[in-house]
Order: sequence, then C-alpha cells, then structure tokens
Amino acid sequence: MKKIALLVLLVFCGNVYSQKKKATPKAAPPVVITKGNNYSAELVKNKFYLFINNATAKDTLLLKTYPDKGTPTDCKISTFTTKGTAMYFVTWTDKQKTETKLKTEDNIVTESQIWNPATKTLLIGNTQTVSKIKEIVFLDKMKTASETQEKTRRSGYEFTLLGGEDFSLSDKSSSTKYSYNPTSMKYEVAKAKAAPAPPKKKRR
Repeated sequence: MKKIALLVLLVFCGNVYSQKKKATPKAAPPVVITKGNNYSAELVKNKFYLFINNATAKDTLLLKTYPDKGTPTDCKISTFTTKGTAMYFVTWTDKQKTETKLKTEDNIVTESQIWNPATKTLLIGNTQTVSKIKEIVFLDKMKTASETQEKTRRSGYEFTLLGGEDFSLSDKSSSTKYSYNPTSMKYEVAKAKAAPAPPKKKRR
C-alpha cells in the first residue's frame, strides 16, 4: 500500500513539474515612446510601431524592426497636409556605442519617415548616422608612444522638412528638393523654377 501511495505521489509531482516547465513566460508589455491625441509610437518586443486611432478602426504602421535590443529616443510625430493629402512625419534617434581598448565609437542614428496613413504607405524613409570616434593611435612601430585622436564621421543624407511640406536631402556636395505629386502619389524631385528673364533695356 505504501509503495502504491509513493508511486502516485511521484506521478503527481512529475505532472506538476511538467506543467511548470511548459508554462510560457508572459510577454513584456509594449513601451510607449511618445503619443498624441489619436496616435502613439510604441515598441512591442523588437518592433517599433505607429498606431493611429481612427473613428472606426486602429491603423498599425511598422516603422522599424530591431535585430537586437534597441530603444528609440527623441521621437517626434507631426501631421500635415500637402496638396490635399494628409501625411504623418515621424523622426527619432537610436544611440549605439561600440568600445574596445583602443577605440570608442558613439553613433547617433537619425531616422526620418513620411507616411500616407490613408494607403498605409511609407513615402520616404531616410537614415543618417553621425559617429563620434575617439581612438588611441601609436606613433611608432614599437608602440612606445601614442596619442588620442578624435574625429566625427557622417554617413547618409541629412533630412530637412521644408515649408510647404516639401523636404530636402543634403550631403557635403549637394542638396536635392522633393515635392509630393498627387497624380503618382509619390515624392519626386522638384523641378527648378526658371530664372526670370532680365528686363529689357529701353531704347533711347
């Protein structure tokens, strides 16, 4: 009788252990990065979303998927209308740091996106990285003398939202302006305006 009771107890304990082992951990709650009257930018696990609360539905726009742990900072959201089309402008930064014994690199990645919420379409997505680098450089082959050098490196285009809700992409050597085309429903390179003709000289 004692052997049967012991066997039943072992089976019961085994079932309890198995159930505990199979229990799935609770998912981490979403992190609200910023929000407005009818929208919010939230980090759900490793996915960064823009949620728009409409009168009858909730739109979900995927801004970015992070392969590793990351947290968007300085996120700003604004709305505007250009040529009769409502838009959402979202910008945020990611701060990344890599460090070795000889080199430290602080990267600030700025993301800029313009969305058409009616079609849930990303019209422009721009990424610019500014890297501040501090490095110990040896001055001789025997590595007996060294100095610390600092420099700043930029990659990608600088995004600027202009008046009239156009935007420009710029680097050291060029700047290009883009305007929304309601026919193609895309941003296109703005055509340069023709220079005004010089005034005609009056005949004497």
